[in-house]
Amino acid sequence: MTSTAQDETVPIPTAQQIELKIGGMTCASCAARIERKLNKLDGVSATVNYATEKAKVAYPAELALADLVKVIEDTGYTATPPKPKTAAATMAPATTSTGAGAPPAPQTETATGENEAEEEDAHTRELRQRMRLSVALAIPVILLAMVPPLQFDFWQWASLTLAAPVVTWGALPFHKAAWANARHGAATMDTLISLGVIAATAWSLYALFLGGAGEPGLHHGFDLTVDRGMAGSNIYLEVASGLTAAILSGRYFEARSKRRAGAALRALLELGAKDVAVLREGREERIPVDQLAVGELFVVRPGEKIATDGVVEEGTSAVDASMLTGESVPVEVGPGDTVVGATVNAGGRLVVRASRIGADTQLAQMAQLVEDAQTGKAEIQRLADRISAVFVPIVIALAVGTLFFWLGASVGTAAAFSSAVAVLIIACPCGLGLATPTALMVGTGRGAQLGILIKGPEVLESTRRIDTVVLDKTGTVTTGKMSLTDVHTVDGVDEAEVLRLAGALEDASEHPIAKAIALGAEDRVGALPPVTDFTNLEGLGVQGTVGGCAVVVGRPKLLEQSGADLPAELQAAKQAAEAQGRTAVAVAWDGQARAVLVVADTVKPTSAEAIRGLRDLGLRPVLLTGDNETAARAVAAEVGIDEVIAEVLPKDKVDVVARLQREGRVVAMVGDGVNDAAALAQADLGLAMGTGTDVAIEASDLTLVRGDLRAAVDAIRLARATLRTIKGNLFWAFAYNIAALPLAALGLLNPLIAGAAMAFSSVFVVSNSLRLRSFRSTATEQS
Repeated sequence: MTSTAQDETVPIPTAQQIELKIGGMTCASCAARIERKLNKLDGVSATVNYATEKAKVAYPAELALADLVKVIEDTGYTATPPKPKTAAATMAPATTSTGAGAPPAPQTETATGENEAEEEDAHTRELRQRMRLSVALAIPVILLAMVPPLQFDFWQWASLTLAAPVVTWGALPFHKAAWANARHGAATMDTLISLGVIAATAWSLYALFLGGAGEPGLHHGFDLTVDRGMAGSNIYLEVASGLTAAILSGRYFEARSKRRAGAALRALLELGAKDVAVLREGREERIPVDQLAVGELFVVRPGEKIATDGVVEEGTSAVDASMLTGESVPVEVGPGDTVVGATVNAGGRLVVRASRIGADTQLAQMAQLVEDAQTGKAEIQRLADRISAVFVPIVIALAVGTLFFWLGASVGTAAAFSSAVAVLIIACPCGLGLATPTALMVGTGRGAQLGILIKGPEVLESTRRIDTVVLDKTGTVTTGKMSLTDVHTVDGVDEAEVLRLAGALEDASEHPIAKAIALGAEDRVGALPPVTDFTNLEGLGVQGTVGGCAVVVGRPKLLEQSGADLPAELQAAKQAAEAQGRTAVAVAWDGQARAVLVVADTVKPTSAEAIRGLRDLGLRPVLLTGDNETAARAVAAEVGIDEVIAEVLPKDKVDVVARLQREGRVVAMVGDGVNDAAALAQADLGLAMGTGTDVAIEASDLTLVRGDLRAAVDAIRLARATLRTIKGNLFWAFAYNIAALPLAALGLLNPLIAGAAMAFSSVFVVSNSLRLRSFRSTATEQS
C-alpha cells in the first residue's frame, strides 16, 4: 500500500495509530513474534491480539504504512489495512476530528464489517471441511489400530490408504505454517504439530516398507502409555491421523467459539439504522443514514430506530434504549430532550435535529471502546505471551533430549520415538494464547449489552484492588433535577388548590425551583390556569394574579413583606425541610400564608439498593458533594452511606481522592460532571455515568451508559468475574502443560491421547470464557 492510501486512512500527521487485520496466526507465539518485530522499529508501539487477529500500531509520521505491512509479511504473515471510508463518511463533519483511533459510524463501515465476517466464515467453513474428512477417515484408522479383532490381513495397508489424505490434505495448514515459519527462522505451535504428524507418518512408512510391519498377520493393541515393542513392528498412522483430526476439531470449535465471543461487538455495530426520513423543504426524503448532516431534521415514526444522536424538536414519545443501556423501561422524551442513535421510538412521531453523526455518535464511541478493550492486553497476558514465545524452542529441545535419553536407555527405538512425539504434541501452548483475549472478548461484549463499557484490560486489575468508592452526589446518587416532594397546608386549605395556584404562577418563571413546582403541580392536578400581572422579584420569588386571586410564591421573607406571616405549623414544616437540606417555598394568596412546598434534588429510586450492592462487594462508600453538610447527611442517611465529605469545591474533589489514597485506600470514583473529570482521572478506578459529560466519560476507566447507580455494581462485578476467568484460564493452561510434559517425557502418555488432550485444552479455555455470556445485571436479578 502506498503512503497516499495511508494518509487517507490516517489523517493525523504525528503519533499515528492504525489497526491492521493479521492473517496466518495460529497461536500466541505467532502474535508475540509479530509484536516483537514491530516494536523493534523506531518509534513504533504495537499490540498484537491472537484472539481478535488484529494489531494495534502507533507509529511516527515519517514511517509509511507500507513499511509496517512489509515487516509483518517478512515475518511470515499477512497484514490488511482498514478500508478507506466512503465519500459520504469522509465529508461528514463528525468524522474528521476523531483521528485514526476512532471508528467510523457503524453504517459507514457496514460493508467492511460484512467482508470481515465473510472472511471469518470462509475460514471456519474450510476448517469444518478439513475436520469432517479427517475425522471420517481417522476413526477407522484408530479403530483398526486399537481393536485387535478388527485387524484383518493387510489391515495396515488399508490404514495407510485412509490416513494418507488426512496427513497430507487435512494437515496441510500445519505443514504450510511450519514451513513459512522455518523460512523465517522461527518455530510455533504449528511446527510442533507438523513435526509430530510427519514423524509419525515417516516412521510408519519406514516400518511398512523397510521393516516387518507390512507383513500379513501384524497385530498390536492400544495403551495409554507408550508401548515398548519392537521398532519394526510398530506403525503410528493412528497417531498421525488422530492427531490431525483432533487438532483440526479443536481449531474448528475454537474458531466458532471465537466468533461467538465477538458476537456482542458485531451486534453492537449492526444496531444502527440504515436509512432515515430527513425533512427538506417541508418534505420527507428517505436517504442512507451516512448522508445525514449535523443540524438536519429527520422524522422517526413509532417502531423505527432513531438514526443518530439528536435533540427532539417536535412530538413526545417513549424511547426504548435497552439495546444500548440494558435498561428495560422506556424513557419518556419531548421537545428539548436528547435522544441516542440506534434506540427505538416506542410511541409517537418525533422530529429530531441531528447533533452528532458518524464516529461522534454514542453507538460508534461505545463500539470503539469495546474494540479497544478487546484489542488491548492485561499485564498478566503479556507474561503468558513472553512464555509462549520461548516455549516452542524449549519443547523441541526437550523432545530431542527425550528421544536420545530413551535411545540411550535401550527401551527400543519405537518407544523412544513415541515419547519424543508425545512431548512435541502435548506442549502446544494454544491455551496460553487464548486465556486472556477470549475472556476479554466475552466480558467486554457482555458489558456492552448491559450498558457497561470497559476501556481496557488493565482496568480489570484495578477492580480487584479497590476498597473505597467515592460517589458524587448530584446526578449520581440523586437525579440532579429539582422536584416537588411535599406539600404542607394550613387547616381548611385544599392541597389541589394550592398546587393549581402556585403551579400556574411558577409556570411563568424560568427558575429551576419554579419549574420543579410547575411540573409537580401539572402532574398532580392537570392543566394549569393562566396568569396575569406576573412579576418576578429577583432572589425572593414571584407574584401575580391567578383566577382572580393575588398569589405570592417564594421565600417566607417575601410573604412577610406583604404582611402574610407563616403560622406555627407551616414554620415547623419549613424548618423540618431545611434540616433535611431541602428547599422550602411559601405560598400565600389574598394576604394569608396558605402552604409550604418542599423542593429537593431527589434520590434516584435505585441508589439505596446500589449502595447495598457495593457493600456486598466489600467496598466502603463515601458521599462527596459541594452541598452543605445538612443536605449531604440527609441524602447519605436515605441511601445508607455513613461517610460524608461535604462543602467541597469542584476543584478540590481531586484533592479529596488523593488524600484518601495517601491514607492507604484504593479508590474508585463515580461521577458525571465536568467538575468530576480530574477526580475520575486521579482515582485508581474511574466510573463515569453515561448520562454525564463527555469530559467525565473521557477521564474514566469504565463508562456506565445508563444513569442507574446499580450499573456501577454490575461493572465491578463483571470486571472481577472477567479477571477471575482470565486467571482460571491461565491456571489450567499452565497446569496442563506443566503436568503433561513430564508424563510425555517419561513415556507415560500415548501420542494420540496427547493430541486429543492438547486440542481439548484450547476448547476448554474458550468454553470457560463463554460462561461470561450468562452474567446477569443486578437489576435483572432483582426483577
